[in-house]
Amino acid sequence: MTSPPIYDTIGVGYAKARRADARVEAQIHNLLGGAASILNIGAGTGNYEPTDRLVLAVEPAGEMLRQRTNSHPVVQGVAEALPVADDSFDVSMGILTVHHWTDRNRGLRELKRVSRQQLLWVYDPEITKQFWLAEYFPSIAVAPWEVNAPTPADLAEVLDVVEVRTLEIPADCTDGFTGCYWNRPDRYLDPDVQAGMSTLSKLDQKVRAEGCARLAADLESGAWDAKYGELRTQESFDIGYRLVLAGQPIR
Repeated sequence: MTSPPIYDTIGVGYAKARRADARVEAQIHNLLGGAASILNIGAGTGNYEPTDRLVLAVEPAGEMLRQRTNSHPVVQGVAEALPVADDSFDVSMGILTVHHWTDRNRGLRELKRVSRQQLLWVYDPEITKQFWLAEYFPSIAVAPWEVNAPTPADLAEVLDVVEVRTLEIPADCTDGFTGCYWNRPDRYLDPDVQAGMSTLSKLDQKVRAEGCARLAADLESGAWDAKYGELRTQESFDIGYRLVLAGQPIR
């Protein structure tokens, strides 16, 4: 018997914490170029899906499907066994999803099978583990979903990578992914914010509470600002997020 998708549990209230940031969206859509048909794998609630072209969403968790924010057709399924025919789409895209897959290479081969191009938003764990949040929640640096997160080089072992772009996160980012609040540390203490981040919501409750207590204490004492306060003055930050484009040009 297989376990239900993790987001059936941690995805409750996801749409409340996660709203597409227009500047991040513009970078993603720029790389989608003139693609007329898009398959969005691990699609979640539909953030970052274009609304001006054909999109089919694939998502394993029923909880996420119930929170969809647009009217694109959806199929309940997984990356490792996409329910579509070969070369059905111009582009298959995946937004912060590959690190959740049970068989990464099989999923990547499926993307390559069904689309001429592939666009993935991933993160480089060698960079993200240096993010100050790991100081307060050290177990995230060794969590399976962090350790197994693919770098662009890992993706290139299966996909024909043609471009890798650094995705810097704006200071007032509106989406609630893990690196969103790099300059607003108090936001990580909000239970609703934590619920929208798999990195924190998958932690043991006691571990998460202890990390929050340490962070709250350092914010109260000024210790956080003494070490990281200069981040509050920056317009954007590279936490290790990368947009990876692979495959053949769309004509």
